[in-house]
Amino acid sequence: MTVKQLSMPELVEACLDLGVPGVGLWREPVQSYGVEATAKLVREAGLAVTTLCRGGFFTAVDPDERAAALADNRRAIEEAATLGTDTLVLVSGGLPAGSKDLHGARERIADALAELGPYAERHGVRLAIEPLHPMYASDRCVVSTLTQALDLAERFPAHQVGVTVDTYHIWWDDQAPAQIARAGAGGRIHTFQLADWTTPLPEGVLNGRGQIGDGAIDMREWKGYVEAAGYTGPIEVELFNDALWARDGREVLAETAARFVAHTAA
Repeated sequence: MTVKQLSMPELVEACLDLGVPGVGLWREPVQSYGVEATAKLVREAGLAVTTLCRGGFFTAVDPDERAAALADNRRAIEEAATLGTDTLVLVSGGLPAGSKDLHGARERIADALAELGPYAERHGVRLAIEPLHPMYASDRCVVSTLTQALDLAERFPAHQVGVTVDTYHIWWDDQAPAQIARAGAGGRIHTFQLADWTTPLPEGVLNGRGQIGDGAIDMREWKGYVEAAGYTGPIEVELFNDALWARDGREVLAETAARFVAHTAA
């Protein structure tokens, strides 16, 4: 999504040119290009698919809506397996229309995980609950902290359910470093993502993720936390940013790779 202006073949070619070894994919462009076609493209290029994003949206009360969400998540698990990634990132869903019941919404997430965890395991896929910044709690994700994400994940085996650590969403939380250690001790850090926090936020706030180095987050510090917790997996950069999307995608990808090195190298 950082360079969503690139087609799938352009993305793969640009990654190879820059020496980027892996890419986290989103379902919409994968489905547009074709799941099998995307899998063949990245496999033949020798490019790893680090994660697939996103599953989730489990908080509906209506039985038909919940059934549809579970069916869609089973498809997402199957897509992840086809693409060769072992991690499906979950954005859990906001409050249903008219509801103020955060606790009930979170329990419905647990109910969904109980159904989907074994299905994911059979496909060699792990589910990674991503806590989102509290500003998204009403409409997008009632899981706002790593503490909440781990409280859900730890009801299930670690090889089924873990968490996503995303700097953009947790950098403000003084409990997050300890929760990263907790997640690492339990083998539940399934992916680590970087984006910077810049203000003012745009209208709608969704596309406000800043380029690495442009904002308030010390990326090297957070990388240190996950490494100290034992994480050795891929590090993704995930930027939703209209200004970046308006630029040449290859230029943005090259800039992002350079910023990654500059702001995370020891």
